Amino acid sequence: MDRIVVTGIGVISAIGHSVAENHTALVQGKTGIIKGGGNFPSRYSGLLPFGEVLTGTQELKTKLGVTEPGVTRTTLLALHAFNEAIADARLTQNELTAADTALVGATTVGGMCLTDELYANTHGDAEHIEYVKSYDYASVNLYIQTRYGITGVINTLNTACSSSANAIMYGCRLIKNGLANRVIVGGADSLAKFTVNGFNALRILSDEPCAPFDQNRKGLNLGEGAAFLVLEKEADATGKKIYAEVSGYGNANDAYHPSSLSPEGDGPYLAMKNALDNAGLKPADIDFINAHGTGTENNDEVESRAMLRLFNTLPGFASTKGFTGHTLGAASAIEAVYSILNIDRQELYPNLNFNEPITDIGLEPVQAYNTGTIKHVMSNSFGFGGNCTSLIFSKA
Repeated sequence: MDRIVVTGIGVISAIGHSVAENHTALVQGKTGIIKGGGNFPSRYSGLLPFGEVLTGTQELKTKLGVTEPGVTRTTLLALHAFNEAIADARLTQNELTAADTALVGATTVGGMCLTDELYANTHGDAEHIEYVKSYDYASVNLYIQTRYGITGVINTLNTACSSSANAIMYGCRLIKNGLANRVIVGGADSLAKFTVNGFNALRILSDEPCAPFDQNRKGLNLGEGAAFLVLEKEADATGKKIYAEVSGYGNANDAYHPSSLSPEGDGPYLAMKNALDNAGLKPADIDFINAHGTGTENNDEVESRAMLRLFNTLPGFASTKGFTGHTLGAASAIEAVYSILNIDRQELYPNLNFNEPITDIGLEPVQAYNTGTIKHVMSNSFGFGGNCTSLIFSKA
């Protein structure tokens, strides 16, 4: 079976509107988490820090040439990253419309960022009828499918914070099972009052920039963004830049709690172990872990214990959520791009805001930019409901 390789990447986040801009911020240790960006309606937007894309929705529409009514901010972010990825992979229009090209996207919020508009419509506001068709979370990928005339398999996944990791895994399986020769995979989510209020109700939003794996962490910062990867069989990638191989993936669910992981970390442990087994690798082969690392009390302690349970000698690890915030359904795809950059540039990016190890665990993440020999990177994504997925990217 041909190896599955990454031939194109695209990303937009709080630290940049392209792969190049994101890379520069990662190298410089420059966070995108701020207070008061003002691009989404919420009474918390000036009170709490968020990882906002500092471009207004109307400006995004203009830049992307979107004139259709009812297109959501989530869709605009997805379209921006999608465009960069397919251009990077030099996909032609004929390839995009071919039956062997698939699109697998992920989102948590989708069109629910327009909940207020939909509510107004149900109370007799006939002016905004277009928001009804945009409200479904699948509307993001349906718009991209229509815009580019994609005729192959199309699917949308929603497993909360592991959504786009599962999209990547599903895309690989489509190729391995002969259902596609190339798959465009990724995820997108935008900040919205609906999301912010929901996470605030869980009492896990921090009033300071998040501090993953720190003893004094106070919670997460929500962010927004999108990322897409183009996956192809290696035999079809002749003459293209190959960023990395998707060498392994694993999914598990500890079925413990709607929004918490089990204290033993069964889901994270099994996801990482299954990914290693799928890749035919041993724990000692992993050179770096892009951790889920949300900055919440439960996640960081459980993920730490799961890593220690699996790795005799833990490799370097870090969470990049201190740069972007937690972008929900987009997080796995954005962090997949960062993991690919780890390999392509042979660089490690710091875990921001770390000061003190978690008591009784004592782990310290990578805290400064540095270089090294990096062949295999594991990227962890653990979602609500215990849905845990780990991906492994390897030097091609």
